[in-house]
Amino acid sequence: MKQRLADNISLVAQTPDLDCAAVDIVVTIPTFKRPEHVLETLRSVSNQKTQHNVAIIVMENEAEAREGANACSPLFEDGTHNGLVIIAHDRGNCCAYNAGWFTALTQFPNLKYIAVIDDDEIAAPQWLENLCATAEKHDASFVGGPQLPVFEGAVNEKWKSHQVFKPHYETTGMVDILYSSGNLLVRRDALMAMPQPFFDLAFNFTGGGDADLMQRAKDKGFDFAWCAEAEIHETVPERRVTWDWIQKRALRNGQLSALIAHRRAKSTWGHLKVILHSLALLAVSPVRSLFQLVRSGSVLSSLYPVHIALGRIASEFGYANEQYRNPEQN
Repeated sequence: MKQRLADNISLVAQTPDLDCAAVDIVVTIPTFKRPEHVLETLRSVSNQKTQHNVAIIVMENEAEAREGANACSPLFEDGTHNGLVIIAHDRGNCCAYNAGWFTALTQFPNLKYIAVIDDDEIAAPQWLENLCATAEKHDASFVGGPQLPVFEGAVNEKWKSHQVFKPHYETTGMVDILYSSGNLLVRRDALMAMPQPFFDLAFNFTGGGDADLMQRAKDKGFDFAWCAEAEIHETVPERRVTWDWIQKRALRNGQLSALIAHRRAKSTWGHLKVILHSLALLAVSPVRSLFQLVRSGSVLSSLYPVHIALGRIASEFGYANEQYRNPEQN
């Protein structure tokens, strides 16, 4: 499997005289057809106020045009940014993450943490320091932080508060589990205990590979924390703040939750319990929706419990919303 990962990776650019042994944190940035925004993401990472020795790995997942790699490479070669630009030849976000994390673990012998930020996000100046401080304080193997939406264009104000745009937690401290890799810090020893590839390729185009990874890590006994101060700002294009996109994303969230639950089930009874749980959620979803409608005043937001339940039921019939199949439309 390691050889398969290595065969999927090509080095495009590297900072001259990169001191790999001195690096203790690697920030990985997967990119696909966002050459302008990934430069902003890179700038925000290089401008971190931190005492750590940081390297960056950009994982280009568009192996033909390589727009992101072409935009980034000169800035690594002239020393503006410290680290590597690689091509992850196999398409899919799980392939990109796996390529970056494999490269980080093999190239930087004294690595302590891997951090993740996506190419449509901008990190606050204290982002890394806050993540690390929370990891040290709580001895947590995984630390997540909020992805605060920055909406483009004229969008429905009520839809901005929909659950798909909200952080999973509000306060810093230990949490039961994390769900997203869009703002994440992972301790090296936790990764070394997990089988490779870290992200299951079954989730390449649906998303959910991060939630699956962290569920498996939880099953192994690893701990999770949330750092509310480790903010990143995610650019949300106008096309995402529409009834159609939000509904599809909510249905997808339900589908993925059922899929991950089935993957953990060890017996026929375990699978049956997953189905019964989905049916129970569907049964109570009208009541939950009514309470949500009273709180939010938004019909779309109030339908979230229904969409989650329907997504879970649909997954039993093979439904899979591959929203990442065409990321430029996602």
